[in-house]
Amino acid sequence: MEIILIVNQTLSLLTVAGQIIIVVLIASLATKRSEILNFFAKHALSFSLLVALIATLGSLFYSEIAGYDPCKLCWFQRILMYPQVILIGIAWLKKDYGIVLYSIVLSSLGALIAGYHYLLQIGIASSIGCSAVGYSINCAQRFVMQFGYITIPMMAFTAFLLIISFMVVFKKSSLSIKIK
Repeated sequence: MEIILIVNQTLSLLTVAGQIIIVVLIASLATKRSEILNFFAKHALSFSLLVALIATLGSLFYSEIAGYDPCKLCWFQRILMYPQVILIGIAWLKKDYGIVLYSIVLSSLGALIAGYHYLLQIGIASSIGCSAVGYSINCAQRFVMQFGYITIPMMAFTAFLLIISFMVVFKKSSLSIKIK
């Protein structure tokens, strides 16, 4: 189906862009590039909301339009991503930066699950037998493989790490100190 290919390509390109942003943020933190850090800190809630929204819509596209059944690990990742759209959205509207720590915690748990899921899909981690419980497809099944390494769990892993990165940059910024 043409739309599935377009969405796969688009989400994969966004994943690569997200990974580049993560590297830029880590390098900027290490070298204390304040102009880059201040830009991302100033827009941390906006960018985090955008990432959470795209991840949620992508997830819903894959299950509801493409027909890919989510496995047990996918459900855990959804549980940790979906509420962030609402929580960060409200925080963004109210300019309430109190969400930062909560978002870091939710995204860290999500990144751990997505990272394990990715390692499972590429054959590095051993399977916990998601399909053995009878209500989930096999967690090692790959529906997407773009650029030789991007799968749906890699997309989720990148989204969670992006949100963590934006929130950490905010927390370490002078903006965070001014708001407190």
